[in-house]
Amino acid sequence: MSGRIASLIQHIREAVPFRPIPAAITTVVLVVLLALPVPEGLTPNGWDMLAIFLTTIVAIILKVMPIGVMALMAMTVMTISKVTSPTSKGAVSDALSSFSNPLIWLIVISILISLGLKKTGLGRRLGMLFIAALGKRTIGIGYGLTLCEFLLSPVMPSNTARGGGVMHPIMKSIANAFGSDPAKGTEKKVGTYLALVNYHANPITSAMFITATAPNPLVQSFVTKATGGKIDLSWMDWATAMLVPGLIALLVMPLVIYLVSPPELKHTPDAVTFAKSELKQMGPVTHREGIMLATFGLLLLLWANVPAMIFGSAWTMDATAVALVGLFVLLITGTIDWQDVLGEKSAWDTLIWFGALVMMAEELNKLGVIAWFSNLVQGGIASSGMSWGMAATVLVLVFTLTHYIFASTTAHISAMMMALLTVGAALIPAEYVGFYMLMMVAASSLMMTLTHYATGTSPIIFGSGYVSMERWWAVGLLMCLVELAVFAVAGGLWWKVLGYW
Repeated sequence: MSGRIASLIQHIREAVPFRPIPAAITTVVLVVLLALPVPEGLTPNGWDMLAIFLTTIVAIILKVMPIGVMALMAMTVMTISKVTSPTSKGAVSDALSSFSNPLIWLIVISILISLGLKKTGLGRRLGMLFIAALGKRTIGIGYGLTLCEFLLSPVMPSNTARGGGVMHPIMKSIANAFGSDPAKGTEKKVGTYLALVNYHANPITSAMFITATAPNPLVQSFVTKATGGKIDLSWMDWATAMLVPGLIALLVMPLVIYLVSPPELKHTPDAVTFAKSELKQMGPVTHREGIMLATFGLLLLLWANVPAMIFGSAWTMDATAVALVGLFVLLITGTIDWQDVLGEKSAWDTLIWFGALVMMAEELNKLGVIAWFSNLVQGGIASSGMSWGMAATVLVLVFTLTHYIFASTTAHISAMMMALLTVGAALIPAEYVGFYMLMMVAASSLMMTLTHYATGTSPIIFGSGYVSMERWWAVGLLMCLVELAVFAVAGGLWWKVLGYW
């Protein structure tokens, strides 16, 4: 009998695909949250939805199973419990709603487009060009990626297209050229460092120009409303205000990441010679590389809305529509084929887990959870008697750190920013309101640093496997605080010169 029991236990250990202890902890978290009384101001469904969301985050952090499976778990629990709809059909529709979200498909299509860079060899060629120019030290390559991100940011209103669709394939090509590949277990050689730099340049540049990320015009309108028109940031006003702190943050970021997540390969004295030799062996650009390069250029022109600038707003194209055009061009020219698309597991994995997180964030907003939390913060600060400086700090940090429960900057900004701007405008002396408003403007982009689902760019880079989730979250929180400090100090001094306070 004891032998059979031991055999059964062994079978369970080998057959069960989840980690039992983390699974048990996750289950306890869900049961405890559901057993707690519903907080005043929330509906029972709203509280249940929050419990499901938080449990999902715990399951992902503890790695109970692959992140896609945990996303499916959340969707299944939602549909069975019917927290978003009284009918099963309605609950299923809600659970699947985000899969029609253009942002989700922009991410997926950007990953598929990047296949062309690898298959044609253009990505490797670009990587070798980077190494030939900056490859003596890994940190130099990091600064090269940062410079490219900065140069693209004023004319690319999709931070996902910029950081994930354009910069990330180049970064991967450089990493692969050094033999740094997650599939081979060599990601820490240079890839982890370069992937982190690739990502963390993206939130900083998004904060620097009103055209650098989609929600910025919404932020601009909220600031105008909250200040009664006293601060109305034009494109040039925004760029001028954010330029100095943004450039300092871009200079600091690769160095900080180099210190906290150093590459194993730091000095590459032979890399320049090697890269030049590889470029010589590659010979001239092939026809397929030319098609990929032309498609790349077309995407940049369309993502930058150049036709709309020339011919008028009727020529404006959505970023996802542009990505579809690019993918279709690559398919019909044979640059990539349909089997390549079907075989790109990371794209379809991202579709499931990121889509589920975006959907849950949207449902939390619909059920009033976000508004409830915002009102809670407002009431707490107003009744605490804290100084205006501390109140401003708390408001900025609350706004920034609550991005842990959002998978979309647009949803976060739409749900919370106006309320917190209004509270700040009421509590902070008039002469310092400008400083607070500009800090909130910066925070609306810098909060993207925090998680692997914080914005469309993050799941693309995280999904490539170069950075573990633990490292992503740890470096993300550190960089968020460092960049907020840079904007508070350097930005504060610069905004004083500009007359904002």
